[in-house]
Amino acid sequence: MRRLDVAIERWPIAGSFTISRGSRTEAVVVTATVSDGETSGRGECVPYARYGETVEGVADFIREQAPLIGDGVGREALLARMAAGAARNALDCALWDFEAKRNGRRAWEIAGLAAPAPVTTCFTLSLGSPDSMHQAARAAALRPLLKVKLGGEGDAERIAAVREAAPDARLVVDANEAWRETTLLTNLAACDRAGVLLIEQPLPAGADAVLEGVKSPILICADESLHDRAGLDALSAKYGAINIKLDKAGGLTEALQLAAEARARGLAIMVGCMVGTSLAMAPATLLTPGAAFVDLDGPLLLATDRAPGLAYDGSLVHAPDVALWG
Repeated sequence: MRRLDVAIERWPIAGSFTISRGSRTEAVVVTATVSDGETSGRGECVPYARYGETVEGVADFIREQAPLIGDGVGREALLARMAAGAARNALDCALWDFEAKRNGRRAWEIAGLAAPAPVTTCFTLSLGSPDSMHQAARAAALRPLLKVKLGGEGDAERIAAVREAAPDARLVVDANEAWRETTLLTNLAACDRAGVLLIEQPLPAGADAVLEGVKSPILICADESLHDRAGLDALSAKYGAINIKLDKAGGLTEALQLAAEARARGLAIMVGCMVGTSLAMAPATLLTPGAAFVDLDGPLLLATDRAPGLAYDGSLVHAPDVALWG
C-alpha cells in the first residue's frame, strides 16, 4: 500500500529575485513523497500566484489525492483526474521517481530517452535599475548565457546596460507580460541592437494577438500564454517558441508530450523553471535534449540548495544523480 506525505519548505534566495510582478527573498516549495515502506519517490513544485495558486492550497490539494495514490493510480491517470498545475507536477514527478527507484532504472530509460547530456543553462539577472543591472551583468559577464528580467518602462536602457557590461554573453530577455502594444516595437528594436536571441512573453497573455502582425527579427517565446498541449492551437502565428515549465504543464508526463507536439508544429523549445531547488530542476533535465534554450538555474539563485543537488560546472548543468531523483 502506497502512502503520500506532503511538506512545505522554505529556501532562502541569495539576495532577492525581482521580476515585473514583484520581488521575493525565499523560494517556498511543496514536496510530495510517495512510498511503500521500502521505496520512496519525491517531487517538488512551486505554487505560483499568477496562476491562482497558493502554497497552502496546493499542499492541501496534493494531500487530497492520498486515496488515489494508495489505490495505485498511475501517472497517465493523473492527467485525466487533475488539472495542469503545481499540485499535479509534484505528484507526477514523485511517481516517476518512485517507479525508477522501485525498478532500478533511470527515469529517462523508462521514458525511452537517452541520458541527458550536460547543457548550458541561462543565468538570470533580476529586474532593477539600468545601473544595478549593469553591475549584476558585469559580475556574471563570464557566464555564456544570461537571461535578463525586464519590467516595462526603461527596458531599452536596461538592455543596453546589460549588453555593455557583458559584451560576450548570449542574451535572452523575459518581460513577464510587462510590455504593451505601444512600446513593443521600440523594445524589439532595443533588443535587436543588443543582439538578443529570444524574447519571452513580451505582452500580457490576454493581449498578445497583436503579435500575429509583427515581423520580429528575434524569436518570440510564449510563457504565460502556454501551459499544456490544450493551449497549442491558440498560439497560432504569434510565437515561434514555447517555454515548457513542469509547474505549468502539470508534470513531466504532460511536458514530454507537449514538447513532442510543439516540435511537430515547428516550434522551438525552451525548458524553464520557477525558482526552486535541484529536486524541481531534476525532472526537467529530461526535456533538454534538442531544446533551443535551457533555463534551469533555480538552485544557482538560492543561498543554499538541498543535498544532494544537481551538479553545476559554472552554467553547465548535469543530469541528476539517482540519489536526488529518477
